[in-house]
Amino acid sequence: MDTPNLYVDHLAWCGLIALNMARQAGTASSAAQENLFLCRWLAAAEKKRLFRRELANDIRWLLKEGREKGLRADLPGKLEYLWRASSGDLLAQNVLFRLQHVMHAVTLTGINYGVLTESEWEGRHTVKLSPKEPGVFMRKSDLENGFDDDGRQINPLAVRITADLPAMNALLERAGWQRQARTPYPLLYHLMTCPQEG
Repeated sequence: MDTPNLYVDHLAWCGLIALNMARQAGTASSAAQENLFLCRWLAAAEKKRLFRRELANDIRWLLKEGREKGLRADLPGKLEYLWRASSGDLLAQNVLFRLQHVMHAVTLTGINYGVLTESEWEGRHTVKLSPKEPGVFMRKSDLENGFDDDGRQINPLAVRITADLPAMNALLERAGWQRQARTPYPLLYHLMTCPQEG
């Protein structure tokens, strides 16, 4: 999380091109075939070390997603997302897309990310967080009520963070977001778009 992965757009672009060629050849004509093709492609890329060492974790994560979740992994969608998010001007996207980019980057690093219901957020069934277990958890109702129809933020987003704060700040700032402490509550913050981003 300390530095953005400058090469993930290349990985995503290559995967999308390979998938498109397989579609044209008729070897990936269904969602199941696309998932199988991309799993095999990623496994070959990992085994033959076709990409830079910095991409090893990204390849492993995508491969694990494809193998464990099957069609639900939506590997073509993930590659499209990675390509769009890393090759274009991130700040040109709407704030909701940029928040999704941050949370996707968080999951790529292996940090726990979750959206909690109201009962999980507070009350008898509150999810217990450990400062020793890196994670980022958002309240579901804030996500549902935090944006207008155009993807602009209209309300602050409550978030509990046990991950490394300087690294989180770097990710957030890159995407035009900022973290505000909610003292005296430990681990509780508000996420807001940077003032110039609106």
